[in-house]
Amino acid sequence: MEIIQCPLFSNISQEECQRILLCFGANRRHFLPGELLSFQKYQQGKIGLLLSGRADVVRLDYDGSRTLMEPLEEGCVFGEALAFSGGSCEQLYLECHTRCEILFFDYDHFTKRCSNACAHHNQLLQNLFSLLSKKVLIMSSRVEVLSHRSIRAKLLCYFRITAAAAQNTSFELPFSITALSEYICADRSAMMRELKSLKEEGYLTMAKRHVTLLPPATTLP
Repeated sequence: MEIIQCPLFSNISQEECQRILLCFGANRRHFLPGELLSFQKYQQGKIGLLLSGRADVVRLDYDGSRTLMEPLEEGCVFGEALAFSGGSCEQLYLECHTRCEILFFDYDHFTKRCSNACAHHNQLLQNLFSLLSKKVLIMSSRVEVLSHRSIRAKLLCYFRITAAAAQNTSFELPFSITALSEYICADRSAMMRELKSLKEEGYLTMAKRHVTLLPPATTLP
């Protein structure tokens, strides 16, 4: 994806985009599939922009358990909440599923106004805050999913939220089945059994990542 096409640079011209990259001292790096990047090492005090590839932000606990925090696609910004809050990132990693090209910015450049008070700097900040607001809504939806106790309830809640966002009862999951189990914090085998039950009971159909929610069965007179 071209930098100018990323939501972070919405309403910013190509020329202004190049000025920002130069002014901010943006650092472009490439990573291989399967690489794990420690936030503590690469991300502390930085904001990342995924230009190409697919990756996840994951938390790896000391006991080896893995939690999917955020799936990332081209054009996604990550690390912004930690950068602004100064929160701990010791157990957070970026997991690259494909070859990834990432642009890193020091967050200080976002918060410290340049001497010229450039209009495109203001637009960049507006874009960043807009992306943060959308991410807060996404995280709120996840809290709603995780508030359910049973795996079935978590799955149905997640599917309904995703269908509503897609404005269609048929939609593609944004990640793999394994990642889905991590996203809802459930054992994969137990989740697969519940998915099988939901399909057999007529709640949904599922082919790989494609899910279709079915209307409630009606009883004929």
